[in-house]
Amino acid sequence: MPERSSSDSSSSTTPTPSRASSPLPFSLHSASSSETESNSPLLGLGRYTSTGESRWIWRNLGSSSPRRRKRDGRRWRTFKGVLRRIVRHPLFPRQPLTIILALLVFTVFAISLTLILLYVLNPDKEALPWRAYCTIPPTTSVPPHYRDTLPYPYINSLPKVMPPSFPPDDLDALPPAGLFLAVFSMDSSLERRMLIRTTWAAHPRSRNGAGEGDGGMGTSRTVVRFVLGQPRKGWERRIQSEMEMYNDMIILPCSENMNSGKSHAYFTWAASNAWVPPVYFNTTHPVPEFSYSNQYTPAPRLAPHDPYFAWKDSASGHPSPWVRPDYVAKVDDDAFVMLAELEARMRLELYATGQRPYGMPYISPVSASFRVEASKMEPPTSVPANTSTSLMVEQEMPRDGSANDPLVYWGYLVKEQFMAGELYGLSWSLVDWVSKDPSVKGLTRGAEDKQTAKWMGLHPRAAEIRWSSDHCWIYDHPRSGTVYSHGFLFPSEVSRVKKSVLAFLDKVSRNSSTGTTAMTSSTLLSLSHSSVSAFGTRYQQPLQEMDLAHSVEALVEGSNMSELQEGKSMSPERAWRTREGRITRYENKRVGGTVAVHFIKKHMWFLETALAFLEGDNFSEAELESLDADESRLNMSLASVWTDSSVFKPINASAAL
Repeated sequence: MPERSSSDSSSSTTPTPSRASSPLPFSLHSASSSETESNSPLLGLGRYTSTGESRWIWRNLGSSSPRRRKRDGRRWRTFKGVLRRIVRHPLFPRQPLTIILALLVFTVFAISLTLILLYVLNPDKEALPWRAYCTIPPTTSVPPHYRDTLPYPYINSLPKVMPPSFPPDDLDALPPAGLFLAVFSMDSSLERRMLIRTTWAAHPRSRNGAGEGDGGMGTSRTVVRFVLGQPRKGWERRIQSEMEMYNDMIILPCSENMNSGKSHAYFTWAASNAWVPPVYFNTTHPVPEFSYSNQYTPAPRLAPHDPYFAWKDSASGHPSPWVRPDYVAKVDDDAFVMLAELEARMRLELYATGQRPYGMPYISPVSASFRVEASKMEPPTSVPANTSTSLMVEQEMPRDGSANDPLVYWGYLVKEQFMAGELYGLSWSLVDWVSKDPSVKGLTRGAEDKQTAKWMGLHPRAAEIRWSSDHCWIYDHPRSGTVYSHGFLFPSEVSRVKKSVLAFLDKVSRNSSTGTTAMTSSTLLSLSHSSVSAFGTRYQQPLQEMDLAHSVEALVEGSNMSELQEGKSMSPERAWRTREGRITRYENKRVGGTVAVHFIKKHMWFLETALAFLEGDNFSEAELESLDADESRLNMSLASVWTDSSVFKPINASAAL
């Protein structure tokens, strides 16, 4: 008879307990107890070999505990009960027609809710009062964090003394500014790069200015380059060929992106590799000396659209070395820039002092102390409420090699927070600091224009940075329909706008009991009115049948062509004959008009902008008829006209298309 094992004996002689015994604590387990564990009906999870496995076992035990199963069951029964009540409700659709109607109602509700959320979350709900911006320019460039910020719609209060008109009489007596301008592009945007190369990057009317221009002297130190991230695999050979052909492209050591560090990579590259031509001629005012003035490099290989003076110097056989730029700027490739206008604005910032526009009077002359104009020298929370916002403070600054370098952050100030990303520039000292400061390197991801503003706030001399903004001459294309869009602007129309707005504000102020101008909705509507476009609506040309010349003229703000209507007495031919020529539009000055037109999303829009600003006659037919026989006025130099202006003749407009 075979011998029975102890387990068999135990099972046969020991009565079965009413419930399973609780397992021993793990700390008391031994070799013998592990055998009991492995056969335990409660665990049923096999033998464990480590502390990690023990935690896993207890976690699984807890997840299937009776209390949790009971709670989960109660939730499921509650959900089924609610669903059953909804389905059994008398209004719940059961027939095919009612089901379709219910789905239709739900779709309409979802769309309406989405549109409401888009409207609520969209910060741009109405057109901005560009007429007020052009009438009342800013009188200070103190950073927003160090002064009382303007409330919406960000209109400056009417000052007792208006800033000097632009351009000042001594503009061309000042040495030109060195400007390195990078066009942010990508590998597939070859066509847009070619449009830029052959229009505003090289055209005499962009580089020289209006009328006879200055022969390119103002932009003799302005260099335009295209900046790209690493091209994709299929584009590497094409980009390499384009670089060899035009010598105007920069490939950054980062992947192509918009808000993931490309701007910081560009400024870091520029701090070591950006160079511009030197001053090639003598000016009334001497060339200023800054900490970077003695940095040189041999003249590089030129691009086709580089300044005429640089090409002339290169042809001499002994080209002058290039120097560091005064400004490093970036512009998006959907913007159209007038280089002479941009350089003139930045030139004045280079020679301005304190925190007021160039030419504004100061409380005391410049001394050995470093002048800082700030409404608050500490953050707003730590300043007494009675601090004057126009206080001029003389602050003794530590003198080092860069103490006299200009600190300029130039662009279009958006909502008193940052310069818009379509076009902004930093003075050299700021670029050099951005490339080296470790705290900036941690703020490279996110909306690039907002991040740049954050960098400026981290600067050790943040209160001294000139936040110089231009709200009048930077705007969106009239066909874009954004809050920043209106017709193409020229100085003559802005002069008329200033006259009408000042008269309107004076009338409203006299009729007000408090003597102030309240910005009502009707007032804002009148200040944002455009003869060309309307916010939120698709642009429609005044007449259905218009040739190329007439349709481009209709995009000019305040022009007779833009105000034509079906059935109106004035004909398109008369509106064309009575248009303003370029001399009249620029008020017989070289600069003073549009700096940049943004949001040009289509190539046709780009070509329209080029025709409006780079082409056209100096005098219209009506102006020629009204002129006296003054040969000195009629003998205008045609050197500034690059292409055949006959493209603007109505009879040739169809051929131009």
